[in-house]
Amino acid sequence: FVFGKSKEQLRCLDKQRSDYCPYEIVKQPRHVPEEYKPKQGKIDLGTTYKRDFNSYKVQPVAIVRPLERQVKKGKLDTVPTYKDDYRAWDLHKSELYKPERTYHPHTVKFGNSTTFQDDFVPQEIKPRQSFKPSSVVKRSTAPFNGITSHRLDYIPHQLELKFERPKEVYKPTDQRFEDLTTHRCDFQGLIGETAKLCRPVHTRVTQNARFEGSTEFRESFQPWEIPPPEVKKVPEYVPPTGSMLLNSTSHLDYVPYQANHVVPIRPVSQKRSNNFPFQGKSTMKEDFPAWESCRQGLIKKQQQIPNPSGKFDGLSTFRSHYVPHELIPTESCKPLNIAFKSSVPFDDVTTYSVEYTPKRQEICPASYPSPPGYIFDNTNSQGHKFFRKIIPAVKAF
Repeated sequence: FVFGKSKEQLRCLDKQRSDYCPYEIVKQPRHVPEEYKPKQGKIDLGTTYKRDFNSYKVQPVAIVRPLERQVKKGKLDTVPTYKDDYRAWDLHKSELYKPERTYHPHTVKFGNSTTFQDDFVPQEIKPRQSFKPSSVVKRSTAPFNGITSHRLDYIPHQLELKFERPKEVYKPTDQRFEDLTTHRCDFQGLIGETAKLCRPVHTRVTQNARFEGSTEFRESFQPWEIPPPEVKKVPEYVPPTGSMLLNSTSHLDYVPYQANHVVPIRPVSQKRSNNFPFQGKSTMKEDFPAWESCRQGLIKKQQQIPNPSGKFDGLSTFRSHYVPHELIPTESCKPLNIAFKSSVPFDDVTTYSVEYTPKRQEICPASYPSPPGYIFDNTNSQGHKFFRKIIPAVKAF
């Protein structure tokens, strides 16, 4: 290592310095625009619209809105209904009926007992007896009676013997099995040649020799020896010597105090036996008796403007000034949907009807059990029958 770098890193730096040479940076010339010089002469501002458009004298459109009524100028001396109905009255400020506060608290401590303290007698609370039955299962000592109505009413009957049908013995038939199918009837055992492949023969060019050429990747990236990574040693833990101080700010600043339980203020009550009836009267009930009150009805204002009595004339300015015009429907240029009829007879001659040659349908000889014109030759191991065609004998002259 040199200055904290390996030899490989130094080689890469030297190669980078040799490949990347510094070049002189030339400032790019800036394009200077030419000075604008206005052209001499008049601009022709004429357009096709100005040339083809004929100006017409347009009169102002008459206003359809009705004329406003002329109001005479002057001071309007009227009294509205609000001022007439709601007049200002001379109201005097009402006096307060709140009594003056003459109560002054006592300076001596209150030492009288209350009715709750006199009537309350502390009694010992006893838990109630639970009437819930115990959940323990009680076992009976009597034997189990397993007699049921089914056992009492059931009468066993003797079962009859089941009828068994005798097994039939298989008897093969003496007739010959007809194994003729539609495939055998329609199939003609013609011997044909297999289709030849048109695909050219694929000749693979392979070389067993190893490629010994050099590439740019092999020249640029050569294997370098990588040193193993250094493992940092963890120092062994050594516990500190001495005892640990477990004091905190709460333990140091807290001062314990000896506190006693709070004594209840409720005094021991002495029950009094009073047989007199309870008098439920108070100054509130005597001074404020209940009065019969009725709900006040609604105060409705009388209508001053009378409702119209005549028929409503719903004529608007649009209806009065609108002039209806008769609509002329646009003539349709669509042709009539009528089929074209011709007096010339229909020419139904086709190439198929001209070039078609009818041929006679021949029945396949394999559809017969014994085809005519053939002689049975032999049967192979798979059950196929082979026939030989009868060749007529030619007489020699």
